[in-house]
Amino acid sequence: MEHYSINFVITLIFVDIRINIIYEKRMVKLKNTVIVIGAGPAGMMAAGTAASKGSKVILIEKNNRVGRKLMITGKGRCNITNNCNTNEFIESVTANSKFLYSAINKFNCQDTMLFFENNGLKLKVERGNRVFPESDRAMDVVNALHRFCISNNVNIINKRVLDIVVDKGSIKGVLLDRGEKLFGDKVIIACGGMSYPVTGSNGDGYALAQKAGHEIIEPKPSLVPLISKDKWCKDLQGLSLKNVSIKVKANNKVIYEDFGEMLFTHFGLSGPIILSASAHMRGIPKISYNIVIDLKPALTEEKLDARIQRDFSKFSNKALVNALSELLPRKMIPVVIKLLKIDPYIKCNQITKENRKKLVLLLKNFVVQIDDFRGIEEAIVTSGGVNTSEISPKTMESKLLRNLYFAGEVIDVDAYTGGFNLQIAFSTGYLSGISASERR
Repeated sequence: MEHYSINFVITLIFVDIRINIIYEKRMVKLKNTVIVIGAGPAGMMAAGTAASKGSKVILIEKNNRVGRKLMITGKGRCNITNNCNTNEFIESVTANSKFLYSAINKFNCQDTMLFFENNGLKLKVERGNRVFPESDRAMDVVNALHRFCISNNVNIINKRVLDIVVDKGSIKGVLLDRGEKLFGDKVIIACGGMSYPVTGSNGDGYALAQKAGHEIIEPKPSLVPLISKDKWCKDLQGLSLKNVSIKVKANNKVIYEDFGEMLFTHFGLSGPIILSASAHMRGIPKISYNIVIDLKPALTEEKLDARIQRDFSKFSNKALVNALSELLPRKMIPVVIKLLKIDPYIKCNQITKENRKKLVLLLKNFVVQIDDFRGIEEAIVTSGGVNTSEISPKTMESKLLRNLYFAGEVIDVDAYTGGFNLQIAFSTGYLSGISASERR
């Protein structure tokens, strides 16, 4: 048997202990702890995805329940995504569309549909390829995302994040209210924009990003109702028009066209095609905007004129105000006659060809002057946010601070209505979650 000196034995023990300490430190470092701020659609997708790849994930939500804003989207039905291809999706993004190429290629609209179906949510596709839960309940969408997080052992806590803790250029965690610190080596900011602030979406993410050194493009309402000072708008309050087409004119130049449904309100205009139109309207009041409505898009001016002549012949002895009921909604008739500047009680057989042509022109070019947007609290999404030039489009990681990521509405990207904005949340959430879970 070999004999060893006491010093040699002590040295072996010391080396063994040191190796184990180094090994344990290495294991702690390898096991990522990802902190996700905000439990909306982007945050829950990011958290569940990172956890599914083996990271320890803490999801922080200041509200007492997850997905509060998501619960009210689509009038409580939740238009999850749009069943379109990648090119169609990119064409529907109105701000910084090229930034989203990597995100949408990693997790596209069909991936989103498959994700929800795999998480127990049956879907249906409606007009315009809009995808909804079969139940028409936004709450079921929230529950599916929540299940995804819980099944992947995401730790959800209800706190407010005040700041990101950084030491020597490295993320150490976050500072919570009441001075508490939560430690982690990756942080994903996914706490939304400023639309619907009653749900907690009040710009906290912008403040956190700014403290980390990021530029914030001024947040403005997008997909928002429009204000008009045209007095007759109030007379049409509550009137919904279906299957009409619109043109948006900026300083008399057409910048956008759409077809679908719109609504007159006491302040001006709303409805799906109006909300989409608002995404193209910047610079009010420096730029003069008009919405030109074609009330009869299926008819050319010649065919509409022939239709009106038939109606006037049918009601030849009736007053004009009583002869337009088959052509226009009843609420619209007095407004149209007033804009024509013609006697409402003139008999149809006394209407001149010139007045008839004026009626045709008005119905094909019903102009509403736009004076302003409604407030950001009524906007579906926020335009503006963290400058995309400071974020890597391939990973959603900050170019300024390593291990800081962004997802969802906090980034300066937005799109039309139709499920595109939620798809942005899911795609960027997925990409940030995958990126943050990678071991370094």
